[in-house]
Amino acid sequence: MLTFADIEAAAARIAGRVRRTPALPSDAVSRAAGADVVLKLDNLQVTGAFKERGAANKLALLSPEERARGVIAMSAGNHAQAVARHASLLGIEATIVMPNSTPATKVTRTASWGAKVVLHGQMLAEAAAHAEALAAERGLVFVHPYDDVAVMAGQGTLALELLQDVPDLDVLVIPVGGGGLAAGCAVAAKGINPDIQVFGVEVSSYAPMAQRLAGKPVSVGGATIAEGIAVRDVGELPFQVLKALGIEILEVPEYSIEEAIGLLAEGAKVVAEGAGAAGVAALLTFPERFRGRRVGTPVCGGNIDARILSNVLLRDGRLLRLHMQIPDRPGVLADIAGKIGGCGGNIIEVSHQRLFAAASVQAAELEVMVEARDQLQAEAIVAALETGYVVRRV
Repeated sequence: MLTFADIEAAAARIAGRVRRTPALPSDAVSRAAGADVVLKLDNLQVTGAFKERGAANKLALLSPEERARGVIAMSAGNHAQAVARHASLLGIEATIVMPNSTPATKVTRTASWGAKVVLHGQMLAEAAAHAEALAAERGLVFVHPYDDVAVMAGQGTLALELLQDVPDLDVLVIPVGGGGLAAGCAVAAKGINPDIQVFGVEVSSYAPMAQRLAGKPVSVGGATIAEGIAVRDVGELPFQVLKALGIEILEVPEYSIEEAIGLLAEGAKVVAEGAGAAGVAALLTFPERFRGRRVGTPVCGGNIDARILSNVLLRDGRLLRLHMQIPDRPGVLADIAGKIGGCGGNIIEVSHQRLFAAASVQAAELEVMVEARDQLQAEAIVAALETGYVVRRV
């Protein structure tokens, strides 16, 4: 079982290899959550995520014989880059197996650290099976992303640093994928303050840890922006730790992850990927659990595609798609444009159908896409249009 001493030893071992990231209060997140929130910014690690902690500790513990054999890992992103980087720093040959569906930028970044990238399968489970087969065939050391005590100890250094910097926290809220980060942080936090409350967070479409802790069969699937924690099979070691410590897992909906990404980007000026924003999403989803308390949560990854980030920001109540059935007479379009412009909205696209689409020959169908500054301005635009027209948001 992972111990507090393991995490303290890991902290000493990886010092200088992994950044000690800042823990900063966030007024924007605190106001939105009704709590006193401190963000641990592990998105500022060199590879953009907390995974460096576990990889650095695991690789530092390898014997000379194991280093000579080389290492192998499976990952679609952050763990791949972490293992590749720290293997490179130690002069260890690394092979990373990634699914064929992995974005080209992640493949390129992993290879840039000198790792040999092997693309195999469409799903992470297929890549994992291939990595294990290669490890057995070639005698490579398999570096698991979460089901490993050394990796868990490394991840736990995040909470160790956070509570050293901010010792009076009441609660920790930690994203859960395979469970290595949550288990490591829970052991670290309880080792420092046995009375601190620790929550794990999963996205509702992928909540295998919550299901297993409740004794239910695992059922996961569906698209999610939090792909970094979209795991089917949690680690057995992290599961045992979280079960022994009685850690409760909160499940957050997809829209809360998107809302958290937007709040961090615009309010806190922090870039977070979906999995990295899960802790903040929990604060927004369950404010009654945290109101008036001092809460620490990590932004544990910042590797989000720029296109996805821009789409999230536009969807955050500011991009309106409005459908109206309007009278087919001169001046109506000008009136609608005037109402939108009068509220400060920006018309992006207009679709106007006069023939066949409307229920009456004296009517027309209008669909307009409008960009608003924020949710309040969006509501003002809709209210102005509703003074003369029936408006439906689509």
